[in-house]
Amino acid sequence: MLSAFVRAFKTPDLRRKILFTLGIMAIYRLGTHIPSPGIDYGLVQQCQQVATQAGSVLGMANLFSGGAMMQLSVFALGIMPYITAAIIVQLLTVVIPRFEQLKKEGQAGQTKMTQYTRYLTIGLAVLQASTLVVIAREPARLFGGTCSTIMPDDGVGTLVLMVLTMTAGTGLIMWLGELITEKGIGNGMSLLIFVSIAATFPASLSVIYQQSVVTFVLVMALGLAIMTAVVYVEQSSRRIPVQYAKRMVGRRQYGGTSTYIPLKLNMANVIPLIFASSILMLPQLVANFNRPVDATQSAPEWVTFIDKYLSMGMTGQGTHWVYMLLYTAMILFFTFFYVSVTFNPTEVADNMKRYGGFIPGIRAGRPTAEYLQYVITRITTPGALYLAILALIPLIAFNMLQVTDFPLGGASILIIVGVGLQTVKQIESQLQQHDYEGFLR
Repeated sequence: MLSAFVRAFKTPDLRRKILFTLGIMAIYRLGTHIPSPGIDYGLVQQCQQVATQAGSVLGMANLFSGGAMMQLSVFALGIMPYITAAIIVQLLTVVIPRFEQLKKEGQAGQTKMTQYTRYLTIGLAVLQASTLVVIAREPARLFGGTCSTIMPDDGVGTLVLMVLTMTAGTGLIMWLGELITEKGIGNGMSLLIFVSIAATFPASLSVIYQQSVVTFVLVMALGLAIMTAVVYVEQSSRRIPVQYAKRMVGRRQYGGTSTYIPLKLNMANVIPLIFASSILMLPQLVANFNRPVDATQSAPEWVTFIDKYLSMGMTGQGTHWVYMLLYTAMILFFTFFYVSVTFNPTEVADNMKRYGGFIPGIRAGRPTAEYLQYVITRITTPGALYLAILALIPLIAFNMLQVTDFPLGGASILIIVGVGLQTVKQIESQLQQHDYEGFLR
């Protein structure tokens, strides 16, 4: 691995791409520490020091922003609006015929879909920024504890300026991600998410180390085992052999080749975790708006019910088994749902039949579609269970080890490993292109 990095920096084109990518990452991390206009950065830091678990209602969004959301910086929304917009546009291809047609039009259609994703990202950014600004007017709902104010001036002009600044920050993040994809190495949006999550690791591990050295060693050993298992599963795939019959077009012969359809064990990736977390976050968010700011006052009974049964360890007594059961059920459902949306066995079978392809031992057409559906169901079942177990690890770690912020589980470790493997593969492929000498020296 070290020799590969040395060879990468010795190659001028690859070195320039890597340095460009690192520079964009540095700009992105700098923006996460620049406060929005109207925010007193010193007061925000004081509120973060006395923050309680009440702020964990925005845990997923804060994780994808690299901690920028809780700092209310210009990049407070992070890449989350773009992720949400991309998922919505992808799901709409099943519902809207126009989107389905664009998906089949190749590069031109993909460019149009990307344009729609950008427009939707800006709209979602305005909505999310407005929500965050409203919550920030009463910082005790965001940070918990005794935090009273972080905005010296909460006039309408200041609030509008904050919304515009955070929305512009999301647009700038989109542009930075596209620059990495075009001129750097790897997928830009994925790498920015990677940087955001990786930036939270040192602080989380430092808190665990200060709590107990023994717990820190156990967490590191468990994290290494989890990472090894995630790498193994993410690299696992079922290869369906496909044979193409020979056919003559004029005097030229086509086909007669053998290939395969790779079906990953985890075809849904991290999407089910995001869906399940976002839906379960809604009751907590509603309860947070109705929770009394004064700690001496008692909360309504329905707020107490949500805190106990539908909250992720916000009461300090661990996560209730009801929340874990609902979380698991939602992950299993969304895994099957997302795979059924993104992989259509009938469409794959029709395309194979159109180009003279067939699976050995399976008739073309409807039998092929039924066979693919059978295989994808068998693959998705262990993949869904794998995602559910991975998502429950941080909750179990909190209940058993009293680790309030377990960084090596759930969506974070899945994204870190997935993006890391993808980027390393791209670097290796470009190294092979530069080092290839052909058959004759």
